[in-house]
Formats: sequence, structure tokens, C-alpha cells
Amino acid sequence: MVTSKGVGLAVPDWPTTFGYNMFMFPVSKWVGGVLFEHTHRLIASTVGFLTIVLAVWIWRSEDRQSVRNLALVAVAGVILQGILGGLRVTLIKDQIGILHACIAQAFLALIVLIALCTTRFWRAAIHRVDVARISRVQTIAVVTTIAIYVQLALGATMRHQHRDLAIIDFPTANGAWVPDTSATALAKINAWRDLRGLSDVSAFQIWLQMAHRLLAVAIAIGVIAVGAQLWRPQHSSRPPILSRLSIFWVVGIAIQLTLGAWTIWSNKAADIATAHVAVGAVMLCFGVTIWALCWRVTQLDADKVGPLRTADAAARRPYHEEPLV
Repeated sequence: MVTSKGVGLAVPDWPTTFGYNMFMFPVSKWVGGVLFEHTHRLIASTVGFLTIVLAVWIWRSEDRQSVRNLALVAVAGVILQGILGGLRVTLIKDQIGILHACIAQAFLALIVLIALCTTRFWRAAIHRVDVARISRVQTIAVVTTIAIYVQLALGATMRHQHRDLAIIDFPTANGAWVPDTSATALAKINAWRDLRGLSDVSAFQIWLQMAHRLLAVAIAIGVIAVGAQLWRPQHSSRPPILSRLSIFWVVGIAIQLTLGAWTIWSNKAADIATAHVAVGAVMLCFGVTIWALCWRVTQLDADKVGPLRTADAAARRPYHEEPLV
């Protein structure tokens, strides 16, 4: 909401708030853009505190070094995120705002992964799975999740330009399926936008938005492909949790595409644009969860099958090869 409403500098100082200690700023002054920006800071501080608590708790109760290391990365990430948020205010650099947004999404995905690693399911034994097919699902899920992260970065780049939409129609782009960005076409487009009080656009801005659209289509294909692999009738050895998650992922992409179109039709209304970003973050979390579970079930299957294969080989070994005891 801070970015959607353009109130990132409603509070001009950091780490103080209008000279006050951040936590002592009078509630009576939480008005207008200050409400969003100051609340954003307080929530960020709460997230930082909870992340430290989480890390301490994990180091005291968790015996897996890999999970401990994830907790340390989370603490480093939340500290970096807080510093970037402050520098965005003091240095007034949109590039820092873009990086701030990208680190936020990566941090969220990391917290989801930590939560997943500490569930009972993560440690539990499972039935045999079709490793080849689950591995194929994992590959598609990884590629799609990376694409979602890139998509979120593209969205952050467009949002932190703090300008009007470069393309204000959908599904066409400036009246065409493939936008014309020649010098003559840009002159006509900007003349038309000037008459309506819109900011001028460049070819880069138009193609940035087009890349965002095209990548959305590719992501939708990837999400549907994961669902198709997991819903196939002959795929009876799949863990039920993966099938359910893939359903939510497909529903999420449908909602996300709708919100993307609605953002354009509403001329980037703050509430709609914010919902679009939020659902995008949820889509990233689903992607991380699905590929992590795919990796885990194949690992568990290997752990179970390996000893069985060893035992079978020993049973088939000729008598004269048995070691003497």
C-alpha cells in the first residue's frame, strides 16, 4: 500500500519518525500517508523481532544444521531488508526500493521454507512414489517458481518508477497485439497521453510491461503443467498434499491474471494493485512449497529404497561370498 499510494516518503526521516523514537510516535499523528508508512515500519520491526526469536528457538531445539543455517540466513535477510528500507528513505533512490521489494519476496519464501522444514510431514515416512514423475514435477515447479520471482522483480521495477501505466489497455497493447515503439509511434502515443494528463512513456517502459505480460502467460502454462502432471489418473503414487497444493496454485494463477488485467482497467487503483502484488507473493510461496515437497518425497523414497536394495542384494549373494564371522 505504501508504494501503491505513493507515500513512501510521507515520513522523511529514519530510523526516527519526525524526530520521535519510532515506537513513541503519537497515535494522533498517524494520519494520511503517515499512517501507511509508519505502520509499515512498525510491522517491519515486529517481523524482525519475531525472526530473531525464531532463530534462537531453532538453534535451541533443532538438531539439523541445515535448518539452523536457514534461520541464520533469515536473520541476516531481515536485517538487510530493514537497512534497505531506511536507505530508500534517506537516499531517495528508486533502485533501492526495487531491491527492497525483491529481498522482501525472497525473505517470505525463506520463512515458508523454514516453516515447511519444521512440520511433522517433512520428517514423516511416506508411501512409495513414482520418483521419475515427481522429479519431472519438481523440475517444472522450480522453473515456474523462478519465473514467478523474476515476474515479481519486473513488477517492482514498474511500480517503483512511480509513473502512469505505459500500456493502459488490455488484452491489446496501445491498440495492437504487438506494440509499435518506433519514434513516430511513440510521438503519437505521447501526444495522445499528454491530452489526457498522462506521463510520457519510452520504448523501454512499454516493452517492460509487455515482458511482464508475456512472462505471466509462461507462468500460467507452468502452473497448469504441474497440475496436469499431478492430476493424471495413473499418477496414483503421488502424495495427496501435492495434488491439493497444485489445485490452489492453479486457482491462484487464475486470480492473479484477473487482478493483473483489473489493475490495468482500473488505471492502477491502489487497492487492486496491492492485491495483485499480495497474490503474487502467495503464488511464490506455493511454488516454493511444491518444489520443496517434491524434493523431500523423492529423498525419503531414496532413503527407504536404498536399504531395501542393499538387503535384497545381500540375500541374493552366493554363499561363498558371505563374509566369515
